[in-house]
Amino acid sequence: MNNQSKYYSVFPKIVPANRQSLISVKPMFPHRAFKKDGQYEVLCYPVDYCKNGSKHDKCYEFHKYVKDGTLYIKGYFEGEQEHIIYISEKTQDGKREIGVFNVYSLEEDLYNRRPYKGDMHIHSFYSDGLESPAYVAACCRKIGLDFMAVTDHGLYSPSIEAQQAFEGVDIDLKIFRGEEVHPPENPVHIINFGGSFSVNDLFKKDENAYREEVYEIERIIADEIPEETERHQLASSIWCFDKIRQGEGLGIFCHPFWRVHDGYYISTLLTKYMYEKQPFDALELIGGYHKHEIESNTLQVASYHEERAKGRKIPVVGVSDAHGCERGELFGWYYTIVFSPTLEFEDIRDSIKSCYSVAVESVPGERKMAHGEFRLVKYALFLLREVLPQHDEICYNEGYWMIEYLKGNSEAKAQLEFLKGGVDKYYSLCWGSMFE
Repeated sequence: MNNQSKYYSVFPKIVPANRQSLISVKPMFPHRAFKKDGQYEVLCYPVDYCKNGSKHDKCYEFHKYVKDGTLYIKGYFEGEQEHIIYISEKTQDGKREIGVFNVYSLEEDLYNRRPYKGDMHIHSFYSDGLESPAYVAACCRKIGLDFMAVTDHGLYSPSIEAQQAFEGVDIDLKIFRGEEVHPPENPVHIINFGGSFSVNDLFKKDENAYREEVYEIERIIADEIPEETERHQLASSIWCFDKIRQGEGLGIFCHPFWRVHDGYYISTLLTKYMYEKQPFDALELIGGYHKHEIESNTLQVASYHEERAKGRKIPVVGVSDAHGCERGELFGWYYTIVFSPTLEFEDIRDSIKSCYSVAVESVPGERKMAHGEFRLVKYALFLLREVLPQHDEICYNEGYWMIEYLKGNSEAKAQLEFLKGGVDKYYSLCWGSMFE
């Protein structure tokens, strides 16, 4: 956020495109109050209209008035884009700049959605993580996530345990079920996010039935996939993704360019076939790689754009794949922003499948980056700068008291009830009404 946000509260920050909207600029300190008889200039520059890199092609002077020390701005926000608003006070010596503020206008489909942050690939101590599923969930809220799932290797029950740990208190974090699926004789890592049953348990209960069904898929795709190894791995993956969808979950194809000691963990030929057949619901575009492994994310992004250039629609997510919340690495470095009507699982799942999501890199010491479709990336960068920092502060307090609840702190339940709905209240301020 810009420095003026320390002194002024500006709402809404997101308005409908091609409509009249009312923006309030409220001082946080009495000495910065706007004077009713003051002479103020309000200029708005839409960022998409410019020439020569510095001079704007269009500039609007908005109507304004002062009431109770707050400046109100009425204006028409053209198109889907960011708008920079300059506010100055006219003085005898010229003009004194008061502040520069930013607003984003959206087309109706995106305006009616909210940005929700989530991690769909993370581990607890039931596989190779460090902490309990409940502790992992609380830490996810503490770093600003709105939804998450524990996805231990081959295990579905830890995600249920995370849900059950907070059944006695009403929290805003959505904890969904999940698992990392590891089919027999298939190295592909697959996330079952939100499915109603465990796919791993299907292997354990009847591996013969699994093999027979996979062999049938192999027979069907034999003419398209001549290579025996890739054909079997693809058929197995298709079977897994089909089962995830039967459970109404979201099937995620994980880290295709994960590099192990002897090369990528699956062949690039198999990755090619996965793109062509696209049996998955979403691609793990940004995965949880350590700093010395980030080259793999670069390759995943490059391959995604190459496939998009071929005309493919590919839903994407970003995940931490963290194996500990207190290691000081991976946890919170990568996540997904989903633009969804609500935080209910069906809306989150369907919004991702409809390509309303971006994958985010937030590596400490590095500039935040978003990846996905251009329109959404452009908007996400604004949110990361102007909206989500305060969202994360709200979440931090809730996450702190979730951890205290797990410790048995008798005050935690009341504190969480008091904090309930904090993000919703903040978002109701950020998204403004329109004035025709």
